Formats: sequence, structure tokens, C-alpha cells
Amino acid sequence: MVTVRVSVPDELSAPLPAELHYDMTDPYAVRLCLGAPPARTVDWVFARSLLTEGLRRPTGTGDVLVIPRHRCHPDSVRIVLRSAAGAALVDIAASTVAAFLRRTDSLVPPGTESLHIDMDRALAELTDRRD
Repeated sequence: MVTVRVSVPDELSAPLPAELHYDMTDPYAVRLCLGAPPARTVDWVFARSLLTEGLRRPTGTGDVLVIPRHRCHPDSVRIVLRSAAGAALVDIAASTVAAFLRRTDSLVPPGTESLHIDMDRALAELTDRRD
């Protein structure tokens, strides 16, 4: 668990506990969980490659953008999360993100994700068939 800074329009930024998760059964994705149990967390799932590229340069379109070394927080990565309800800016230490990505790369090296997908399970989920 790490502490991130979260800000929303017209409010001061606030610290919030957060975790980055990686599941080898969904090798292309990472999950950012904001908040801590016992409260309900807010989870965002997006491409691992988006987070990786965002360490080097601004990237992303749509609901998730990743921007490296924001001028207000030069040692952080800024993740912009957008939904119909509004937007939030999450600042997380770049060293935390880099260490997390190194761990995911050791589990599933980039470019080998397709070797870790259970096609039968994925097809069953897509067709809503239960084993």
C-alpha cells in the first residue's frame, strides 16, 4: 500500500491510500485501487503498456491518461482518471510505479502476454458460459 495525492476540480489535493495490482491471468492490464478496506475501494483497470509508456512521455486517450514528472510534483507520475461523474488527478511516486512495473515484467515479460492467456476461460467469459 502506498499513499498517493488525489485532487479533483475546485478542491485541494488530499492523501489517499492506493495499491497497484497485476494479475497474470489478465497480462495486458494493471489495476489501480484507491482507498483502503474496510471502506470500498475505487478500482481502475487499464493497459500495463499505458503505465509503462507514461513513465517516459504523456500518453493515453479517453478515460485514463498518464503524464510523467508533472511540474508540481517532479518525482511523480500523474494519472488522470475521467468518467461521466468527473475527473481526478492521482500523483504517485515514479519510483513506486517503476518498481511495480519491474515486478510485472519479471512475471510476464512485455511481448509475451499472449502466452499467458487462457483462451478457453476467456471464451467462456465472453459467451457467459460457466464450467
